[in-house]
Amino acid sequence: MDKISTVAIVGGTHGNELTGVYLAKKFNNNPDLVTRPSFSSQVVFGNPKAIEECRRYIDKDLNRCFSRPDLQNAILSSYEDTRAKEIQKILLPPQGLPVDVIIDLHTTTSNMGLSILLSSEHPFLLRLSAYLSSLSDEVKVCCSPKSQNAVYLDSLSDLGFAIEVGAVPQGVLNAELFNKTEKLVLAALDYFEAYNRREIPGIPNALTIYNYTGAIDYPRNAQGEIEAMIHPKRQFQDYQPLNPKDPIFLTFDGQEILYDGASTVYPIFINEAAYYEKGIAMCLTQKKTINYSNL
Repeated sequence: MDKISTVAIVGGTHGNELTGVYLAKKFNNNPDLVTRPSFSSQVVFGNPKAIEECRRYIDKDLNRCFSRPDLQNAILSSYEDTRAKEIQKILLPPQGLPVDVIIDLHTTTSNMGLSILLSSEHPFLLRLSAYLSSLSDEVKVCCSPKSQNAVYLDSLSDLGFAIEVGAVPQGVLNAELFNKTEKLVLAALDYFEAYNRREIPGIPNALTIYNYTGAIDYPRNAQGEIEAMIHPKRQFQDYQPLNPKDPIFLTFDGQEILYDGASTVYPIFINEAAYYEKGIAMCLTQKKTINYSNL
């Protein structure tokens, strides 16, 4: 990438994640905040109907509707499938240039702090992440390698990424996290401007990154009902090591269930409210360090 020409800032991919919704409204009403001399920015409201109703989605999760087969499937006609096709045309216009960078704003009920979620270890994204993580110890970087059938909105761009902030309840604004998210977005835009001017700020010698390896569901009975909760010692412990034999769940009658993995992992999205329906109690990551020379 020689130059960043266009940036899309998306809020309300999930309609009840209000930090992104109201940041998008603020940026839309004050475009000078996200305008830089060397590139243009556009604000996109991901799921307008869900935003209006303050719901995660109307028919299905919009952030799972962006696989290439689904986008090309004219039979899929749910509200979110239709909206995904509309967003594709906005961000990848058939008669125009595609956006270079997509920043998709999310919140989580998990204690994720300020998290940057990458779909690939693209050198540009790693350098950006290294810079942003140098600004605050709260910034963590996660990577879930993009498959050929990527389904997330930010997968429409090779330089797309999400900012996931928490813990904050669904349908609630938290002023502190709102302000921190805004500062992180503006810092990213300032980085793009510096990149275009070939004045890239210094980055740390190493970047810590958490690579997604899989997910764990809650213990369930034959009817699919949950039989245990996140253990109190694991609640709100996102990014903290989970070792073999550590308590991970607690049954309703007080019995501990221990982690039976063979090695230490670092869970994220612990007890995320929206993931109960997806059968996910937490996601597991492996922690690694990338040296500056490899970025």
